Amino acid sequence: MRKIELISIGAADRERLGRLVRDRNTPQKVIWRARIVLLAGDGLTAEGIAAAVGKSLLTVRRWRRRYMAKGVDGLLKDATRPSRVKPLAAETVKQVVHMTLHEKPPNATHWSLRSMARATGISYSSVQRIWQAHGLKPHRVKTFKVSRDKNFAAKVEDVVGLYLNPPDKALVLCVDEKSQIQALDRTQPGLPIKKGRAGTMTHDLYGDFEVKV
Repeated sequence: MRKIELISIGAADRERLGRLVRDRNTPQKVIWRARIVLLAGDGLTAEGIAAAVGKSLLTVRRWRRRYMAKGVDGLLKDATRPSRVKPLAAETVKQVVHMTLHEKPPNATHWSLRSMARATGISYSSVQRIWQAHGLKPHRVKTFKVSRDKNFAAKVEDVVGLYLNPPDKALVLCVDEKSQIQALDRTQPGLPIKKGRAGTMTHDLYGDFEVKV
């Protein structure tokens, strides 16, 4: 049988490895890693080490190399594994960004994670990562309204006053669009979304109304 190459273990490392093996609080995976190194230092064959610790030859060689590269500390932590998520193609990222900024989905005012995912054929989590990386938040808008009414301020005070200081025994009802239904027609055109800036739209829409009783 082919012997595993003999490795040199200093006295300090050998003592530390021995303490790890004897300590009842040491995790089992660290114990068998330490034993692999100690047995390799004693010149035991690769097959003998694998049989002694109950691990494969590949595992024996892996942790022997880890000790040679990083010492005892390298045995205490698992290796960082590469992400299983394949990186998106640059063209796909470019497509998502372009559609977010310059196109609208059918029958909606802005893209959602899932609607964009369906349109581009990628997962919604991938869409989320692209939006975060480019500072895009199509679901957020800032409202504005420019009124030419000379009495606009007074009217606002009257309406807001109904909520802040209503008359005695008064009932105020405000009716707005139903949730989950996006209003497609605003009273003034808004500004499109840009990188790092939310889109804008007026706070009111055609057909919006208020009923006061």
